[in-house]
Amino acid sequence: MEHDWILGMHISWWVFWILLTILAVAFLERKPNKHVRKKREDPLEILKRRYAAGEIDTEEFELRRSRLETQRQSDDRT
Repeated sequence: MEHDWILGMHISWWVFWILLTILAVAFLERKPNKHVRKKREDPLEILKRRYAAGEIDTEEFELRRSRLETQRQSDDRT
């Protein structure tokens, strides 16, 4: 009967160390998200990309570009 208890403790320690190793590896492999932030894309860059992709025509591009530039100028004055 003494051997059953000792064998049970031995197996428990193996399970403990295996789980601890798995948790340690998972923790170390985790990428820190706090340092990664998405840069907000400039509205004019979005407009240029949509124009280049053919989503909008030249007339709409020019109209929206002039509105964006007017808005930027008014924001710079304040």
